[in-house]
Amino acid sequence: MKIVFLTVGKTEDAYLKEGIDKYIKRLKHYARLEFVEINELKNTKALTPEQQKAKEAELILKKLSPLDYVILLDEKGTEFSSKQFAAYLDKKAISSTSTMIFIVGGPYGFDDTLYTRANDKLSLSRMTFSHQMIRLLFVEQLYRAFTIIKGEPYHHE
Repeated sequence: MKIVFLTVGKTEDAYLKEGIDKYIKRLKHYARLEFVEINELKNTKALTPEQQKAKEAELILKKLSPLDYVILLDEKGTEFSSKQFAAYLDKKAISSTSTMIFIVGGPYGFDDTLYTRANDKLSLSRMTFSHQMIRLLFVEQLYRAFTIIKGEPYHHE
């Protein structure tokens, strides 16, 4: 199974990049992971939040194929424990899902066209985190899930 982590904008803070790189390196043992960054829109002051979300959605949709299993990282999504998330990933792998794409949107969230296209929505917390921070949190949870699936001693309960 291939996992794509698609984000709007780049990770700017060095300490976050360092943490993300650490988990990406660890994840190579478990899955084919690809990071896709879509450039943030420029000159957005003239755009309403709805217009900005629509333009970002156009860019995101161009990166998707009809067979991709698309999961939006969204505050309205399902919340899992780490073990539940591991079971979710394992179930998708067993069901022959070939490509899962996890998407972090822009500062205003997602356009309705993306909600329509998505197969699922996942919330990492009811708290709000910066789009920069959520990237690190997600790759750590992805790594944790794979260690749970493999029965390795990273996760403690």
